[in-house]
Amino acid sequence: MRGLRPLFLLTTIIWLAACSSYRQNILFQTESSNAIDQAQLTPQSNTKIEIGDYLDLQVFTKNGEKIIDPDFELSNTNINVEKLKPKLKYLVRNDGFVKVPMVGEVELAGLTLKEGEDLLQKKYEGFYHDAYVNLEFLNKRIILLGAPGGKVIPLLNENTTLVEVIAQAEGINNFGKANNIRILRDDQVFLVNLSTVEGYRKGNVIMEPGDVVYIEPVRRPFTEFMKDNGAVISVFTSVVSLVAVLISIK
Repeated sequence: MRGLRPLFLLTTIIWLAACSSYRQNILFQTESSNAIDQAQLTPQSNTKIEIGDYLDLQVFTKNGEKIIDPDFELSNTNINVEKLKPKLKYLVRNDGFVKVPMVGEVELAGLTLKEGEDLLQKKYEGFYHDAYVNLEFLNKRIILLGAPGGKVIPLLNENTTLVEVIAQAEGINNFGKANNIRILRDDQVFLVNLSTVEGYRKGNVIMEPGDVVYIEPVRRPFTEFMKDNGAVISVFTSVVSLVAVLISIK
């Protein structure tokens, strides 16, 4: 039996090394496990238009009468004007300007959507009476990583919460840790625990464009190790069995 001790020791060392190796693909690990600071994650202002953004621009006359059309007067036509309109998106260039029809170059970077709409509305007043402008983001998004897989979640409104983002990714399955969710915003990492009601109240914060949400997956070292190293284990087991037989013969 003494001859088997080195083999058992070697087996234990290999097993521990294999278990620890499965921590290497866990992202955004932090030394601190403190609760989230909700005040730091609360957006301080409306989302600003930034360089590289794509915008959707719609311009209407008569203060947007066509949008409502309560008397259905504008819809009584055989021509579907909306289908004739090209679907365009407008890029905010590196200089902060956007080139829009008729008006030309307009600097929008650094403004909120409301401020951009007000500015463009004044510009279009020179062409249309009672111009009505609607401006929307087309590329604001959240990146979700971890247990649900890699997903890009579009921000459809400025009040999207963490739970809404997770719901759009079909929730947290049995392979994700609800008590270990990380939010990366700029150069800061915040930990969220959604496994309790108190954690939900503190951690269900409003998301901002560019945030990264990481749901740590549940690790199953034994299953993963056996799946990845089945052939090696089979050979190792055969060698151990052979050595054991040889020792017993002696």
